Amino acid sequence: MRTYETIFIIRPQIAGDEYTALLGKYKQILADQSAEILRCQEWGTKRLPYIVKKQDQGTFVLINFIAGNTVVKEFERRLRLDDAIMQFQTVLLEHGLDLNAPEAAAKTVEDDLDDDDSEQDEEQD
Repeated sequence: MRTYETIFIIRPQIAGDEYTALLGKYKQILADQSAEILRCQEWGTKRLPYIVKKQDQGTFVLINFIAGNTVVKEFERRLRLDDAIMQFQTVLLEHGLDLNAPEAAAKTVEDDLDDDDSEQDEEQD
């Protein structure tokens, strides 16, 4: 079992209950094939850098999961067949996913800022 990351773009016309149902459908596809979903992030609707399937905006969703190769093939096949999905990409995360990494990075930035503030206070004295 390996860790994968899939990002897909949903047509901006898909909203509300239809959007929720679509996300539930893809989470269920992974669950039915005994994949473990680590994280699902909804990034919202954003302007695309270029036109994709006659659309200049799309709703981005990122899903991290642990699964086998056959699960990924089936998941991508279903994404490819769905007209609501404009584009997708799946990447193998060789070193897995560290769910605490954003917190650690944020803490490091806060520590750096605190150090800078204390240095400035010393210079003013």
